[in-house]
Amino acid sequence: MEINKVIEEKIEILNSLKDSEYMILAGKVINEMVESLNNGGKILLAGNGGSAADAQHFAGEIVGRFMMEREALPAISLCVDPSVMTCIGNDYGYEKVFSRQIKGLGNKGDIFVAISTSGNSDNLIDAVISAREKGLITVGFLGKDGGKLKEICDYSLVVPSKITPRIQEVHTFTVHIMCENIEKQIFMNSK
Repeated sequence: MEINKVIEEKIEILNSLKDSEYMILAGKVINEMVESLNNGGKILLAGNGGSAADAQHFAGEIVGRFMMEREALPAISLCVDPSVMTCIGNDYGYEKVFSRQIKGLGNKGDIFVAISTSGNSDNLIDAVISAREKGLITVGFLGKDGGKLKEICDYSLVVPSKITPRIQEVHTFTVHIMCENIEKQIFMNSK
């Protein structure tokens, strides 16, 4: 049955993540995010299509809450304001819809997360370049071979799969791991 094949694909990918470079990097990113948030920084996120939904999901869990009742933390998905995105797209081109927002909203020490299953989205590449110029720490949630973003992000979390839905599922899994650990490190360690 096709459903069982999908389940087996996901199990195989998740098993490959145990004690992997991917999870080691995820731990380092969690530490960077905690440090940034503790120092008054924020997390900016962006993606296209399903990855835009992942960016919104991550921001929602950070600003709202994930597993515990706590103070709000600052995170912004750069995908959610159609007036800003269409203004920038119309005036500067679609490849600038995220980089222009980073130039206006990002500060040194903030974190920018680019979410892309291919790693080759021009607007995310341009955003990472702008983020690095402003002194933001850059993180790629990527798939396949990591694409061009793999080489320019400070941290490149590349899901070991070529199948877009499996990559997106692991991105969501990673978001949940990060949100849970960010909450614990900031709010349980501060008591």
